[in-house]
Amino acid sequence: MHLELEPTTPFGRRPLSLGMMATQAAAKACPDEAIGHKWRIFRDVTEAKEHLAVSDRALAVLSALLTFHPETTLSPGLPLVVFPSNRELSTRSHGPSPATLRRALAQLVEAGLVIRRDSPNGKRYARRDSAGAIARAFGFDLTPLLARAAEFATLAQQVRAAARRRRLLREEIALHRRDLAKTLAFAAESGWPGPWAAFADRFAACGGMPGRTAGEPPLQAAAEALRALRQDLDKWLPDPAYSANTVGNASHSERHHQNSDPDPALESERDVRRSPGEDPRPGAEPARCLPRPLPLPMVLEACPDIVLYARDGIRSWSDLAAAAEVVRPTLRISAGVWDMTVAAMGRDHALVALAAILQRAAAINVPGAYLRDLANKARGGGFSAWPMLFALWRLRQGATSGSLHAPRHRPGS
Repeated sequence: MHLELEPTTPFGRRPLSLGMMATQAAAKACPDEAIGHKWRIFRDVTEAKEHLAVSDRALAVLSALLTFHPETTLSPGLPLVVFPSNRELSTRSHGPSPATLRRALAQLVEAGLVIRRDSPNGKRYARRDSAGAIARAFGFDLTPLLARAAEFATLAQQVRAAARRRRLLREEIALHRRDLAKTLAFAAESGWPGPWAAFADRFAACGGMPGRTAGEPPLQAAAEALRALRQDLDKWLPDPAYSANTVGNASHSERHHQNSDPDPALESERDVRRSPGEDPRPGAEPARCLPRPLPLPMVLEACPDIVLYARDGIRSWSDLAAAAEVVRPTLRISAGVWDMTVAAMGRDHALVALAAILQRAAAINVPGAYLRDLANKARGGGFSAWPMLFALWRLRQGATSGSLHAPRHRPGS
């Protein structure tokens, strides 16, 4: 119900401003059929508070003002002027000081969320007619909330969309940083050819994760820099299938062991029953030591099949060695070949090679010959378990279940 006479200027020394006049014009233009849920409108205002330049304290006071409106909906057909006392308004606003309450009310008026309808003496009250209905009220008019409800909803939607973009950018930055850091560390340990030092410098120049309060532009810039670095770095990474085959390619080792013996695995392992650490070739060089140990969690992630052969799971390299004692005869690898492999590679790298052979068992016809060929290469410095492990790890991470194994090699092919 519109009042016949609505005050348009504030009481006392408060001046009239263009913003107040614009808010009053918007309130007058509010359609009579307009209707809005006051708490939904308040939620939109809360989400768009930075665009509306209102503080949390001002929002608490606005929430208290809405509680003095008896209905859940706002409509021009209902009285929209509330007239609480400062004491009651302060109580429902969680007890701000009088000065803070005055500043919050002035902020709501300046933001165009409410209109002051001051009485001649500045007091807030209502006059009722003979039927008890409010005929005239002096206080705070909530009509601007209803008149600008669509504007608030649009602003809130924009805020939510911007927050979602920032969240996605932060996720992308975190994933790029993790992948780049681990890939650069692994490439350096594996000795792959490439400008890894330059990539590491570029990665360091990208800086750390932007702060929680960072806006969209710095997040977008950080994501673009990491994205470009990731694309350049991926060009230098070896193909996973190629790495898995070139480290110990069965097509190169097994072709030398084809015969008509019904037990080709035993034929390929004639040099058996040597003592541990004994080298089968006279004058061979001792095993080459790698700079850093292999990460057991990565081994188990890349070669999960070997866990099935452990009695109580694999939590240490000793558990992996115990599982290998079950796997080795299962793959028909003789003790002599295994001892030669351990002497050439070291225990941990030999265990990784065995786990990788088990993981790719469907692609390797003669595991003993395959492992002996890897041991020979390791003795000459031509084998490292790192590329083999990383190739299987990448296949497990990015390939489908139908493409986890390399193409099958046949002896003599």
